[in-house]
Amino acid sequence: MTAYLILHGWQNHRPEGHWQHWLADRLGELGHRVTYPQLPDPDDPDLETWLGELARHLAEGPPHVVLAHSASAVLWLHAVARGTAGVADVDRVLLVSPPSASVLARYPEVAGFAPPPLEFTLPGPTLLVAGDDDPYCPEGARTLYGDPLDLPTRLLPGAGHLDLDAGYGPWPAVLEWCLDPAAELTSRP
Repeated sequence: MTAYLILHGWQNHRPEGHWQHWLADRLGELGHRVTYPQLPDPDDPDLETWLGELARHLAEGPPHVVLAHSASAVLWLHAVARGTAGVADVDRVLLVSPPSASVLARYPEVAGFAPPPLEFTLPGPTLLVAGDDDPYCPEGARTLYGDPLDLPTRLLPGAGHLDLDAGYGPWPAVLEWCLDPAAELTSRP
């Protein structure tokens, strides 16, 4: 049994149609331990509060795999930069569609989530996946995150922000990656 921690982004109230909800359900059905918490105040999140929640979940028994979407991808980077207890105990991480600082700065609700200086090494295997046309990262995820952090990066054509608006409900490829880290993470079928 593998333990998974799935972290949502800004304005995400964990809708049933979202790929993260779908994934949590599928992994649970397969007998894995899945934690998919509703983070506090998703419409007006506070970085320190979310970091506290992440630390609490890591302390409850580090998950083997973390999947973080949007603002939570940046949350993970803050946790690593600060040396949050438990981040080094995670076997692997999937960062999905982290937003750029320029976009975050336009919204007072999430301006505090601007990425930390990327002057650290991620503690374990981490994969970055993003749309090649993500409106929340117009500079490009590979340019802003993949290259500076030396991360393997998968840019999915026409995938937008990998959210419901981009058509990402069921996403079998992410389930395959969860079950087999060698699986190729691709766009929806």
